[in-house]
Amino acid sequence: MVRYIIKRCFIGVVTLFVLITVTFFLTRLMPGNPFEGDNVSTATLEKFAEEYGLNLPIHRQYVRYVGKLLQGDLGTSFKKPGVSIVSLIAKGAPATMSLGLTAYVSAMFLGIIIGVWEAVSKQEMVRSVLMSLSTLGISVPNFIFAILMMLVFGVWLRWFPTLGLDTPRHYVMPVVTLAVYPVAQISRLVHASFTEAMRMDYVTMAKAKGLRQSTVLFKHILKNALIPVVTNSGPLIAFLMTGSFVVESIFTIPGIGQEFVNSVSNRDYTVIMGLTIFVGALIILCNLVCDVICPLMDPRIKITR
Repeated sequence: MVRYIIKRCFIGVVTLFVLITVTFFLTRLMPGNPFEGDNVSTATLEKFAEEYGLNLPIHRQYVRYVGKLLQGDLGTSFKKPGVSIVSLIAKGAPATMSLGLTAYVSAMFLGIIIGVWEAVSKQEMVRSVLMSLSTLGISVPNFIFAILMMLVFGVWLRWFPTLGLDTPRHYVMPVVTLAVYPVAQISRLVHASFTEAMRMDYVTMAKAKGLRQSTVLFKHILKNALIPVVTNSGPLIAFLMTGSFVVESIFTIPGIGQEFVNSVSNRDYTVIMGLTIFVGALIILCNLVCDVICPLMDPRIKITR
């Protein structure tokens, strides 16, 4: 297990390095530069370019950035002079993390309940309705849900505030918007794996022993049915993190998602790089944790060394 974790950490570092390299060159290939459009003269633009090293060849800019990065320096914002990238992340991460974590827990809870209900229900109508709702949740983009919820529950009914993230009521619409797709995906995974597990010999043996149905369902079947859900938790967290970028912009939530969107619009290279590194490292870490948990839940899953 230790060798496996070390190997996965090494792969994670290499993946993060590739992500940094690709993102760096893509940002530099974007048309324009951070200081255009501010009604500044050509001389001033040249002065800024020299000050921030943008007049250097792109490969020298890359070596310079990686050198500072290895020293733990993410730099400062081009558009907000004197504001460090670390302070921007520290300011926006709590809102994004709390929103993503709440959506993840809600999606896991509702997805598992709906998936189990769909698998054990004897009524074809119930199963058809749940299947149709999960298809709808996967098919419709989350920004469509966000706009619909804002119109219905925010503007017409005035049940929930539409902007910010100050009180628990502010969380309702952004969390529901983020959780719709994961709930549909988890319910489908649980339904498929739960149905398959119900046909296994060990379930038949447990029933033959006279165990209560609830014990068979939740102790013997659900444990194995949750393994695909845990395996997909890494990509799910990646979806919640990247999906929150759009949701934060729609609901005007001051998280790193909104900061990332603004930095791309402003071509703020250092902010784009810093937020990409932060989100990328977080997703790699979550994938590693999920891969370590799966063999612990089911010893039949062998670790490839």
